[in-house]
Amino acid sequence: MNVDALLQAMTPDVFERLRQAVETGKWPDGTALDAAQRESCMQAVMLYQAKVARSTDHMTVNANGEIVHKTKRDFLRDLKQDVEDDNTIARFNQDDI
Repeated sequence: MNVDALLQAMTPDVFERLRQAVETGKWPDGTALDAAQRESCMQAVMLYQAKVARSTDHMTVNANGEIVHKTKRDFLRDLKQDVEDDNTIARFNQDDI
């Protein structure tokens, strides 16, 4: 199977299942991945992140094929943008009861 056909066949749901399998080492039914399956799944996840998802999240693969590393400042900036989001319904401090 060539790369383009793989990317066209992979839906976001399949991507999430493969990503979870790589992270946990198990398929959704609990069966363990062997080394070859884990390697193939990891390659598919990285390819999808780079070519389709174009993710800018920390420790993902960007469109250039490089791993995205965020600094503490970048994380804080992203959190601040989330606070200012118009879709936020409510925010509470940790010590609020």
